[in-house]
Amino acid sequence: MGQVMTDQIIQENLVVSLHYTLKDADGTMIDQSPEGEPLEYLHGHQNIVPGLEKELTGASVGSEKSVVVSPAEGYGEKEESMVLTVPRSQLPEGMEPEIGMVLGLETDEGHTVPARVIETSPEQVILDANHELAGVTLHFDVKVASVRAATEEELTQGHV
Repeated sequence: MGQVMTDQIIQENLVVSLHYTLKDADGTMIDQSPEGEPLEYLHGHQNIVPGLEKELTGASVGSEKSVVVSPAEGYGEKEESMVLTVPRSQLPEGMEPEIGMVLGLETDEGHTVPARVIETSPEQVILDANHELAGVTLHFDVKVASVRAATEEELTQGHV
């Protein structure tokens, strides 16, 4: 067994290419990398959920891992304060909201936050601005395909 080159070990500021599947606690598929197209991300720059990034630090090319990420280290816990009741009069004129539809809410700071319609009635709409995976324990199966040095541009931008 030869020595593993240190440039083949996942560490901060390297571009990691990995194949993954993501399932919930019941084994239902949530997401996966397309066949033959691994996900590329810049390690150490919060481009993937913190729990997965932490578990991948130090892994080598070719290694396979199953990682369970708690909501706190994934997309956060579901916050009731992010569930909002909005009078229909505040919706754009002529809009017919349907359950599952995603609307953009403007915050007081002028940012737009996506919110899913979870309930409708003749008078109001209930929106959930939590990430759709908030409160979900994430089950990743990953295989590290490659690791490479990041370019100056990638480091400056903080992503691939």
